[in-house]
Amino acid sequence: MTALSKITLIALLTASALGLSAAQAADAVQRGGTLVYGRYADSTFLEPVFNDSNNDIWILSNLYDTLLEPTRDGKGVEPGLATAWQVAGDGKSVTLTLRPGTRFSDGSPITAQDVKWSLERASKPGNGIWQFMVSAIDSVTIKDPQTVVINLSHPDPAILTALTVFNTSIMPEKAFEAAPGNTDREKATAFAEHPVGSGPFVLKTWQHNSTMTLTRNPYYWRKGEDGKALPYLDNITFEIVPDDATRILKLQSGELDGAEFIPYSRVNELKGQPSLNMVLYPSTRVEYASMNVRPQIDGKPNPLAQPKVRQALNYATDKEGVIQLVTYGIGKPMTSFMSTSTPLNSGTAPLYPVDVAKAKTLMKEAGYPSGFSTSLMILAGNEDDISIATALQQMWSQIGVTVTISQVDNATRTERYRKGDFNMRLSPWTDDIADPNEIASYFAYSKNIDALHSGWKNDQVDQLFEASQKEMDPVKRAADYKQIQDIYNSTGPTVPLYESSYPVALKKSVHDFVQIPLGNNIFTATWLSKK
Repeated sequence: MTALSKITLIALLTASALGLSAAQAADAVQRGGTLVYGRYADSTFLEPVFNDSNNDIWILSNLYDTLLEPTRDGKGVEPGLATAWQVAGDGKSVTLTLRPGTRFSDGSPITAQDVKWSLERASKPGNGIWQFMVSAIDSVTIKDPQTVVINLSHPDPAILTALTVFNTSIMPEKAFEAAPGNTDREKATAFAEHPVGSGPFVLKTWQHNSTMTLTRNPYYWRKGEDGKALPYLDNITFEIVPDDATRILKLQSGELDGAEFIPYSRVNELKGQPSLNMVLYPSTRVEYASMNVRPQIDGKPNPLAQPKVRQALNYATDKEGVIQLVTYGIGKPMTSFMSTSTPLNSGTAPLYPVDVAKAKTLMKEAGYPSGFSTSLMILAGNEDDISIATALQQMWSQIGVTVTISQVDNATRTERYRKGDFNMRLSPWTDDIADPNEIASYFAYSKNIDALHSGWKNDQVDQLFEASQKEMDPVKRAADYKQIQDIYNSTGPTVPLYESSYPVALKKSVHDFVQIPLGNNIFTATWLSKK
């Protein structure tokens, strides 16, 4: 046999093997069925522009599409409703080629006008707390039915990643404007009850704080392994089960096909169950306690307003102890207020090594040698929150700080937080964008939401953040973010605790579900093997 013949034969055998492998994969994928997924809390508002809660955001990506989408590692961008894009040499515009033949879930075509309207609406000042991510958008020009040009008021180093974020979802202008209401916010509220998007699923039914069912979008554009339109599932039903133990019992009994936020104390147990896959998805998730640092609370002087008190609480916190107690070693210490997976994290070592003696000295210097009393708001039924709060209660008692633990439901926690009606609060954070601007705006930039609704303000941080939004030199931008982190890590309104993965448990009949590092729950290609 000649060398050429051998190469030809090898090529044919390889092609045959690949074809067989593809056929087997396609045969393995099964269509239909309803996946039942247990969530710790319900969504509240299914409209992308005015949203800011993970409970909503992680559902929005299944209902709405964006021009670009985050890659599975959460670090890059890939085609979505746009198939190609080009940033101008001067950085002042982005030209996007729209995917042909796409439709909204009501069957109406997605047009260049819908793209123009959606992006200009998202970039309108006052339209949601994430407006700053697209505030550089000055206008959108329709070049032809398949091409739009985003015109920027200034070069924006994060504009492409911003086009993957939920608030830039492409929405149907006519359907939205037909919704009842006199203001954009009123229309958004009405539209959110019966949303029309272009994602893989459509809202079917919603019994608030009980169940939500999504059904497959018959007009979804992406194709599966079998060459037919995704998604594979007919429906997803989300059951709201706030209590961790109950959520796990329902999973173990077969009532649920999957469940989110498994307590770390139960991870090894569930790993040992043959009917389950216990998965720790890589994340940008950080756990922290935030503090209300306004000078007075309820008309009384607020000890937490003192930077030295905040530093004392940090030094009195045994972060490694919390990690072992709560995450069973799965978590890792934070080197900055942002995760080590967040671009431009400048941390080189864990923050605030435990030093109780130093903490006591700081308390004395702040004028509280005997300590004070405060309260810590946590999520009721959440085992990790309870463990963290109990540990902090004991640790801080060493410096005279008495902590009352207040367990509330998620809706109450969110409402009180947004009103600034709290002393301290436990919470996780997850990035939605492969850029540090989102977490910096939420945690540190006072002009957005008063820095975690805490009342913290630093003029230099505000100036650095605003400069970073326009800085195209990556070295200078990194320097801006290093200064932001240095200032915030030393005087900010948080006690950073640890960063960790997303713990999700799934029945072994569930295939190809993924939670990406940016938090999005991706059910697009999920399928159920038949029993």
